[in-house]
Amino acid sequence: HPDNKLHLLLDRCGRRMKQLNVPTLRDYIRRLTDNTMGHAELIALLNEITIGETCFFRNLPQLEAFRRIVIPNLLSAKLKSAQHFLRIWSAGCSTGEEPYSLRMLLLEERHTSLKNWDIEIIATDINQRSLAQADAAVYDEHSTRNLPALYRQRYFFPLEDKLQLAPAARANISFSRLNLWDDARIATMRNMDAIFCCNVLIYFDLASKRRVLKHFYKNLLPHGYLFLGQSESLFGVVDDFCLVHLPGTTAYVKQDAALIGGDGIGGDGI
Repeated sequence: HPDNKLHLLLDRCGRRMKQLNVPTLRDYIRRLTDNTMGHAELIALLNEITIGETCFFRNLPQLEAFRRIVIPNLLSAKLKSAQHFLRIWSAGCSTGEEPYSLRMLLLEERHTSLKNWDIEIIATDINQRSLAQADAAVYDEHSTRNLPALYRQRYFFPLEDKLQLAPAARANISFSRLNLWDDARIATMRNMDAIFCCNVLIYFDLASKRRVLKHFYKNLLPHGYLFLGQSESLFGVVDDFCLVHLPGTTAYVKQDAALIGGDGIGGDGI
């Protein structure tokens, strides 16, 4: 609700004003628009606002469908061009649980379908504090509450009262700050086989969603997949993507690929 978002913004502005000892909102806005310190303060404010709630294997049906159906489809498409390389983008990765879940899942396939394949996971978020936590890769019981026992045993080790992710599960993942409103930067995120942008667009207005999704369309390779959160839909937002039904979940592919009957695109049907 717009009123709730305004309340959140005012509350977070109030926190920053208290920390900076700035007396009035007018003074704080002046600070935000200051040429010398405004950019740094805007980042600090965004760190206060954009705190994501997530955990490992948050959407297990989505990950299972990605493993069982989408990965074979991607491999089939890439083999035709003699490429043994997959590029996956976790857009809005928060504190890292999503890209690390993907990495562990892909590691489990490395001796079978993904043998001799190179995989790169690019993880981005607007919140610097979240990215710092992701880079440290130390998690508490709340973050690991859905973690299957096999993954807990194979890819984590105890660190005091928390769990530290093992080096193998941290390899080939790059974390960086990216604002999805940054057109120039997002335009560089090319040649993606899959984009995961879960529970991020729900905070955007319609125009902003369309702006980001236009970029996602260009960022994805012709055979690529876009995954959103469980409660999210592109219905009435853009027509560039086609809904794909997978077991227990959904994804989106480029409308062009669906119309030409891209190999193996569907699950239960389009």
